[in-house]
Amino acid sequence: MNDIYEHKSLGEAGLHRALDALAFRLEENDAGPYGLVVCGGSALILTGAVPRTTKDVDVVAMMEEGRLISPQPLPENLLKAVQEVAADEGLMEDWLNNGPSKDPQMGLFQGGLPKGFAERLSQREFGDFLTVYFIGRTDQIFFKVYAAVDRGGYHVDDLHALNPTTDELVEAVRWARSHDPSDGFLLMVRSMLETIGYPDAARRV
Repeated sequence: MNDIYEHKSLGEAGLHRALDALAFRLEENDAGPYGLVVCGGSALILTGAVPRTTKDVDVVAMMEEGRLISPQPLPENLLKAVQEVAADEGLMEDWLNNGPSKDPQMGLFQGGLPKGFAERLSQREFGDFLTVYFIGRTDQIFFKVYAAVDRGGYHVDDLHALNPTTDELVEAVRWARSHDPSDGFLLMVRSMLETIGYPDAARRV
């Protein structure tokens, strides 16, 4: 039955419903509490940064006793609750996933998060068993620059919507190059910035 809904998009109301349902399932299963650090479209939507829809909730890190930890792998109890919500709400089985930090070597968490990342998080409670931490605007810009080089599409649209300054883009590229220092990446990021209308930033990186 889930196959029917595999391309279902979530707006603000849908994301709230899914996360509320996840919190309910965690409490019902006496699992957690869990702290999830969320990036991407769901963070943009729920912080009011960009009005759009998304297909999933991207977990870049977890928060445990006030410190960031790797979300790879996600806890089995959390995954069980995610799958239960998927069945209840007609969502993809992996509607909440650790895609940004899944790769043990190349993930965003594993490669190093931007300086000051934790201080820019905003926090929202979903009951007693789930806390979601949304990444800040600066970190969205950093992640979107990195993603837009290879994948373009909505990453570029999000980047435009965030209205970054030239200085922010230059800093974003510097951070992205800590993940990919290759000459090829630098050439691609310069080309991307030129193409999407940021020639000053392209010249400075």
